[in-house]
Amino acid sequence: MSITIYHNPACGTSRNTLGLIRNTGEEPVVVEYLSHPPSREVLASLIAAAGLSVREAARSKEALFSELGLDKAGVSDDALLDAMVANPILINRPFVVTPLGVRLCRPSELVLDLLPGAHQGAFTKEDGEAVIDAGGKRVG
Repeated sequence: MSITIYHNPACGTSRNTLGLIRNTGEEPVVVEYLSHPPSREVLASLIAAAGLSVREAARSKEALFSELGLDKAGVSDDALLDAMVANPILINRPFVVTPLGVRLCRPSELVLDLLPGAHQGAFTKEDGEAVIDAGGKRVG
């Protein structure tokens, strides 16, 4: 199965999502998007395929978002996309692409809907929350 994750290794949600993918025995293509940002066209495609608005895909809590005035009413999708491409820290993460679809995996458990493979064992998130039990079944 071909899986791609747009990953920020400094982000706990992104690390947990990557861990959940690897817990199925799959090794995804890891795109560290801060150093290798997607093109404007790829970013727009990811956002559309995930069923999000451009605003939903932006990290509005990032200080730069308001510093650039992107929090103002009337900022267009084109302006948001341009800002996200120029400043990849403004791209929300992690986006995951599999043959089953595209999703912004916040929280990290959203990736489970994109992974048809069985989990190879228990998985606990960095904060101690159990997600997959020892039998490979989803907890909760």
